[in-house]
Amino acid sequence: MLYMIVETFRNGDAVPVYRRFRDRGRLAPEGLRYVSSWVTDDLRRCFQVMECDNEALLRAWIAAWDDIVEFEVVPVIPSAQAAAAIAPRL
Repeated sequence: MLYMIVETFRNGDAVPVYRRFRDRGRLAPEGLRYVSSWVTDDLRRCFQVMECDNEALLRAWIAAWDDIVEFEVVPVIPSAQAAAAIAPRL
């Protein structure tokens, strides 16, 4: 399953987030895969795609960051899969 993760850095401060990433890495448990990410140009939010088959892995990863990041988790599917799913209804 793919998840779009919207991260809002607490107090709009990216420094603690990047410092932890530099010092400790992504902190993703085995089985949770980083796909890609984008950061707003004001460095206050990050949009990240993660993939895993076990949502507990995603929750464990979030727990490692939730003191400095607020999370919104949105399950997503690729556009091609969405187009195939909606095609019979067109």
